[in-house]
Amino acid sequence: MIGYYVHHQGRGHLHRAVCVARHLRLPVTGFSSLPRPAGWPGDWVRLPLDTGEEAYGGVDAPAAASAADPTARGRLHWAPRHHPGLRDRMGAIAAWITRTGPRLFVSDVSVEVALLARLMGVPVAVAAMRGDRSDPAHRLGYDTADALLAPWPEAAPEPDWPGHWREKTLHTGAFSRYDDRARTPAARPADGRREVVVLLGAGGTDVDAAALRKAAESTTGWTWTFLGGPEGRWTDDPWPLLCRADAVVTHAGQNAIAECAAARTPAVVVPQDRPHGEQHATARALAAAGLATVRTHWPAPEEWQTLLDRTARRPGDRWALWAPGDGARRAARHLERLAAAPHGRETVCASR
Repeated sequence: MIGYYVHHQGRGHLHRAVCVARHLRLPVTGFSSLPRPAGWPGDWVRLPLDTGEEAYGGVDAPAAASAADPTARGRLHWAPRHHPGLRDRMGAIAAWITRTGPRLFVSDVSVEVALLARLMGVPVAVAAMRGDRSDPAHRLGYDTADALLAPWPEAAPEPDWPGHWREKTLHTGAFSRYDDRARTPAARPADGRREVVVLLGAGGTDVDAAALRKAAESTTGWTWTFLGGPEGRWTDDPWPLLCRADAVVTHAGQNAIAECAAARTPAVVVPQDRPHGEQHATARALAAAGLATVRTHWPAPEEWQTLLDRTARRPGDRWALWAPGDGARRAARHLERLAAAPHGRETVCASR
């Protein structure tokens, strides 16, 4: 039995967990404040919210101001004293561990949940995140984990990771829910216009509606489609649009980049501000590998025509370096080995 915690911010953690769980050959139980997703293969425990969490372990300022010592004097991310939501969600996980005796617990991603499982004697695998994870809470979580799962290629490592983190890391390459899905053939518009899809997602955006409108109005020969954000609609399945597009404009969240890579569509990547500089770290890795057109800030209107024209000429098959297509399977096989290993320990094999 494997337990699998899924953070409720955005949808990237959820999509990634479903990808891995579908390939597991062991029973798996999911834990999250999100509803049970379609396609989840095992049980699902809906957890109460512990309000105040922000993406990836950050702390929401208004909630933190009224909470009692939410970071445990700087050693954790969110563990306020006497918080009923925190108590009840941790109690639900602890009760399940006591009842089922799992062989492994996966955290994607919460330092506190990872520590809870480890303190109950359960081996832990942590979904690693890019950016500066040198704060005390992340160091504690990564140090105590039995394994780290890094959904990016070993050829594009995090430069400042200590050796003892790298030694227990499996670099799977990026993966997404579309890795096993055939690429939809592109149908060219009758008027010859090219299409750009702006993928802003559900995790918040740094770009306002006026900036999006000005960008679209500044180009000729391009049709703009907005998904998410202040100007866009939401779709649960952007795959046909991603495959049809001549270029994608996206933030640098792990899941968004993985989906662009699966579609093999050239991309303009504009990282958004997130805790620990996660998206900026991903953008730097993409730029260094020559896989995307990267801009650190939203471009001015007069820049978009050249940016899109140049990006559309980038070979999309280069994305295979970032997302080889088997990352979720490799992660699942690794979790199974960890669950079967004596004391939950296994030497991580080199990526291949």
